[in-house]
Amino acid sequence: MAEEMEKSTAAPAEAQGAFGTKNFIEQFIDKDLAEGVYDCVHTRFPPEPNGYLHIGHAKSILLNYLTAKEYGGKFNLRFDDTNPTKEKNEFVESIRQDVEWLGADYEDRLFFASDYFDEMYEVAVRLIKKGKAYVSDLTAEQMREYRGTLTEPGKEDPNRDRSIEENLDLFERMKNGEFADGEKTLRAKIDMASPNINMRDPIIYRVAHLTHQHTGDKWCIYPMYDFAHPIEDAVEGITHSLCTLEFEDHRPLYDWVVREAEYPHPPRQIEFSKMYLTNVVTGKRYIKRLVEEGIVDGWDDPRLVSISGLRRRGFTPGSIKKFVEISGISKSQGSSDYAALEYCIREDLKPACSRMMAVLDPIRLVIDNWPKNEDGTPVIEYLDAPNNLENPELGERKLPFGGELYIEREDFMEEPPKKYYRLFPGNEVRLMYAYFVTCTGFEKDADGNVTLVHCTYDPETKSGSGFEGRKVKGTIHWVEATTACSLEVRLYENIIDEEKGVYNEDGSLNLNPNSLTVVRAFGEPALLEAKPFDRFQFVRNGYFCVDCKDSAEGAPVYNRIVGLKSSFKLPAKG
Repeated sequence: MAEEMEKSTAAPAEAQGAFGTKNFIEQFIDKDLAEGVYDCVHTRFPPEPNGYLHIGHAKSILLNYLTAKEYGGKFNLRFDDTNPTKEKNEFVESIRQDVEWLGADYEDRLFFASDYFDEMYEVAVRLIKKGKAYVSDLTAEQMREYRGTLTEPGKEDPNRDRSIEENLDLFERMKNGEFADGEKTLRAKIDMASPNINMRDPIIYRVAHLTHQHTGDKWCIYPMYDFAHPIEDAVEGITHSLCTLEFEDHRPLYDWVVREAEYPHPPRQIEFSKMYLTNVVTGKRYIKRLVEEGIVDGWDDPRLVSISGLRRRGFTPGSIKKFVEISGISKSQGSSDYAALEYCIREDLKPACSRMMAVLDPIRLVIDNWPKNEDGTPVIEYLDAPNNLENPELGERKLPFGGELYIEREDFMEEPPKKYYRLFPGNEVRLMYAYFVTCTGFEKDADGNVTLVHCTYDPETKSGSGFEGRKVKGTIHWVEATTACSLEVRLYENIIDEEKGVYNEDGSLNLNPNSLTVVRAFGEPALLEAKPFDRFQFVRNGYFCVDCKDSAEGAPVYNRIVGLKSSFKLPAKG
């Protein structure tokens, strides 16, 4: 009986969706399916091939793909290539690579808006015949004057009442190349007094004598995005057109186009909030300037949050999906903390990466009582070290250890403050996986910089030997000097602090001079054999990835993905 009461009073479990608890989009879809509005779910990601994608696009890609997957539906990748002035095949290929890397499988469902140019033209002709479109002679400046404002209605175009026959003739002549760019436009005939400016007889075709990357010189008129996009969705059988909030005011026009074009199963547009990230640059014009001025080495520079930049830096698709999940899918516009993205990659890499030792700011340490060979060189001993204490499946490795090592400069102080537990004269520490050593002295150069630390070791204190004597409070990492490999390591910070503004008063970019620091480090020998995109945790220094662009065989370049410490707290549920 008590068990029955417990069952009856327990709160019902929340329905689970693609990103945890079902979001408002999934609730709309559930309702549409239940009411028979649609019998399946079909989504798409429709980028314009006029630049590289960034972290905000990753949200849209994953939302569209995972929503379709959740319902056993279909997902399209479609390029909205209706503006040949800015589009390149370079961007098409980079976008395809980004979508595939994120795991959004579009199978054989790759489309281009230009595939439908013939149909779009036929729809435009159909609208003219219905009295729903007309050819205008107004210039762009006159069009702005006639459009009105948010508080004042627009004025009707002098050509608004042209006959259907005249409009059909003019539109065909536009197609045939008889008019110069900007001389004629085709406008939808809706309502110049509409409170929604987008509905005030918007342009749906313009004259543009341009060569298109796919259709060549077949067309000299091109459809406007707001006209083309709903037709593309309808032709492909898209059921739910998921887009960001700036298209909310365009939804009445979207619905008008598919309705007047008389498509039998019009798609439903649903808007969600964009992903804004604190203290990073996502705007294409800002990134373009960084690229063109040579401040970064391309759209895939690891300091950028372009998807290609994140991939090159070492982020994983799983970390980005987790970031989208904790940022949430909603209609409320806000910003996500960059620290949350860093939290996600740490969580993804923590169990997956081998934990290797590398010294980024090295000074030499000599163990004066370490045994030597007959030729006077230090004996090399091989120690057992786990690759990842949290994941035993990654196994162990052999670490060379001897009487000459490299340690981090910050792990020695001549006059330490209180609670400093690393090396200083007279103090004893553990060398990770090795022995206890006691500092007996040090050497400096002419400028007063410490160049060498002298120690002695206690052979009874070998790690794993069961030594139960005295305790030490400090453990430091190291690399054996004679077998260490020299590595180029790149350390990153935000390239621009957007909280201070992207631009300075003189128009120059507000650059962080420390956005890239290149150091020459020493690491375990195995780090020299790593391949592009191999990831490791460098003990105490963070997570690193082999650069895919500048590395060579036997000469890897390491990018720091993220440090080990995090100030981010995962939001509480409920």
